[in-house]
Amino acid sequence: MGVQNSHEAGLDEKAVIAAAERALSDIAVIRKEVSKAIFGQESVVEQTMLAVLSGGHALLVGVPGLAKTKLVVTLGTVLGLASSRIQFTPDLMPSDILGSEVMDQDENGKRSFRFVPGPIFTQLLMADEINRASPRTQSALLQAMQEYHVTVAGARNDLPKPFHVLATQNPLEQEGTYPLPEAQLDRFLLQVDVDYPELAAERQILLETTGVSETRAEAAISAERLVEIQTLIRQMPVSEKVLDAILSLVRSARPGNGIASTDKHVAWGPGPRAGQAMMLCARARALYEGRLAPSVDDVLALAEPVLQHRMALTFAARAEGMSVRDVIADLVRQAGG
Repeated sequence: MGVQNSHEAGLDEKAVIAAAERALSDIAVIRKEVSKAIFGQESVVEQTMLAVLSGGHALLVGVPGLAKTKLVVTLGTVLGLASSRIQFTPDLMPSDILGSEVMDQDENGKRSFRFVPGPIFTQLLMADEINRASPRTQSALLQAMQEYHVTVAGARNDLPKPFHVLATQNPLEQEGTYPLPEAQLDRFLLQVDVDYPELAAERQILLETTGVSETRAEAAISAERLVEIQTLIRQMPVSEKVLDAILSLVRSARPGNGIASTDKHVAWGPGPRAGQAMMLCARARALYEGRLAPSVDDVLALAEPVLQHRMALTFAARAEGMSVRDVIADLVRQAGG
């Protein structure tokens, strides 16, 4: 699939390899700059980066104080993206995100409407505590995430390119929140679980962040260069073996496909968008780790962040104390075996 794409784009294999090697050096610089501000949390940084390199959105789930906001701000700086932040609250209205029309009057007394863009008109949008906003506001963000434009007063307004939403969610405090609908969860390429840092990383956090000055990350690439890398990732070749592994894993997570444990524990499984996410992120992961083509190991490593927000367990499975992660881990073991 990727090979045909590269030829369609007028690039031969040598040109793709040369472009990939240049991207590898850029990604190495990006990783180095991010590590100046974010200590430890390698898998969180990697998965969030994979979502952005793949051209998608990510949902960061974790308790407060684990540097989710700092990670988004750092990525905006390092990737050369214009960024903005919206703190979601129950009284937030769609116009607070999208923008609104205001009436202007010129010197001749003629009145006209002018669109004033909201904070969504940026390249990297941080949606902080996204589940605190009402469904009406969430649906306004949904159109932007899927279609990359917003409609205000019947007029289409295109968003900047690239456009990424990195949303955060607190899994503990569920009072006064509006759980994200499945349709919106599916728009997130990955769900990134943010856990507590390791001891060594936490020691470094205490030493580095409580002094007079903090080390700051600097821009490693421009927004235009990021778009080039995103295009390159879509041109990377994917072998039949990897393609089959993606299809097999995604389909095994759906009831009715002959997997007894899935039929027993899963109420509904991932749709085709999960396979698309896996294809893109497997390529991005290969490039992120210095390889020119994805492997089956990339697919298995991405199973949890790609699938966990696209599945729901049966009541019986939840009553037994099972989690979606347990089911995915079991599927990965079967696929790996």
